[in-house]
Amino acid sequence: MNDPVDPAAPVDPVRAWRRLADASVLLDGFHALKHALRFGAEVSVAVTADRAAALALADELAPDVREWLDGLLTEVPAATYQGLVPRPHPTAVAALAVRPSRATNLAALAHTPRTAPVVVLDNPRNLGNAGAVIRLAAGFGATGVVTTGTLDPWHPTVVRGGAGLHFATAVERLEVAELPPGPLFALDPEGDDIRGLKLPDDAVLAFGSERSGLSPELRDRADHLLALPMRPQVSSYNLATSVAMTLYHWSATGGAPTASQASRPVS
Repeated sequence: MNDPVDPAAPVDPVRAWRRLADASVLLDGFHALKHALRFGAEVSVAVTADRAAALALADELAPDVREWLDGLLTEVPAATYQGLVPRPHPTAVAALAVRPSRATNLAALAHTPRTAPVVVLDNPRNLGNAGAVIRLAAGFGATGVVTTGTLDPWHPTVVRGGAGLHFATAVERLEVAELPPGPLFALDPEGDDIRGLKLPDDAVLAFGSERSGLSPELRDRADHLLALPMRPQVSSYNLATSVAMTLYHWSATGGAPTASQASRPVS
């Protein structure tokens, strides 16, 4: 007969990690955990190979979450920490969090009126670029980031690139036919110069992959094609750079497009 489990006994973080890992979001490093806590993530377990160093980082860089970290972080041997994560982070901190429900994210994406655009990555290929875009979108206060195609926007490499800021915006994968409501502005070299119009707050901003551009399905659905200024003979910008330029243009200009701009046909 097994001994009864004492509910007051301390939880073994390694056993908890191994039990929860497959169904949880990996927060890889101090900064990912810091951001996730700031934006309300439900953190199930957090470990570090050097608790004193992690709390010192909190004192220096994130005193607002220091108390949470003090209660969450459990120190484990360095070899144990390294065995729990695919790529040990320089800060020797890792945590598991509950992924926001798809229903909650879809409701946030579909809610109107919106006060900030939705970013769409059409068939992205690079996990790190997708993470960088989510970090940008969170920084600009975008409503969310949607991917189409096969890339999982919650892949651990994407979350690592996003520095835990998936919890600061709505991140989901959808079909083109399922995109949130709002005027769809797609970035394309054949589009109108973005400097000639103001992007509305309810815009859906779509970006194709660096190699193949927009998919025919998304291009056909676009209400407007926009182009970023670019020197002749330069092939393209990095995806995250394109998103940054577009979100900055939205934040710097604001407001809805004029009637003449809104009526321009898609070429």
